[in-house]
Amino acid sequence: MNFPDLAFYLFATVAALSALAVISVRNTVHAALCLVLCFFNAACLWILLQAEFLGLVLVLVYVGAVMVLFLFVVMMLDLNAEKLREGFARYLPVGATMALAMAVEMLVLLRAHGPAQAVIPVADPAAKAGTNNTAWLSQALFSQYTLPFEVAALILTVAVVAAILLTLRRRSGVRSQDPAQQVRVRAADRVRLVKMAAEQPAVDKPAIEEIAR
Repeated sequence: MNFPDLAFYLFATVAALSALAVISVRNTVHAALCLVLCFFNAACLWILLQAEFLGLVLVLVYVGAVMVLFLFVVMMLDLNAEKLREGFARYLPVGATMALAMAVEMLVLLRAHGPAQAVIPVADPAAKAGTNNTAWLSQALFSQYTLPFEVAALILTVAVVAAILLTLRRRSGVRSQDPAQQVRVRAADRVRLVKMAAEQPAVDKPAIEEIAR
């Protein structure tokens, strides 16, 4: 068994354990950190399989954007938010452990990944086409797999709309706006013009002379 195979089993094991921790830990922030570690190990597996573009997209999109969305949804739920804000220090050991594990895995990935090393000896379609895997993936995605790509985009759009509807509810003590009521507003209901006759105030001449003195 060579070093890339060992790296593959290492990343797969850590990804499985971190995914199990996501659904087993009780703390929401710890679960989010474990999910970040799971995404990172999945990206390492893609890079080992000579799919560098998919690995980088997984880190940028899922770790950088989807995790923020997950935390937003968690904060919108009816959880005990006071315990989540008790302090930064109690989350520091878990975060430092995750960061150290990812740093070690990056070193292992740099050692295991190479142009002539692949975990699974399969024929590379990008090499057969005489191009890199990023160009081949874009051509295949928007030509051969256009319909599945559009269906996936539609499903994600429906999921976004459903998430907004789930968090859109009335709460006591929270100010909200009604766009329909704002659109129906007329200027006559908000502004009233009053005509008043202009009158010149009476001038008290003795008082003015007393001030001048």
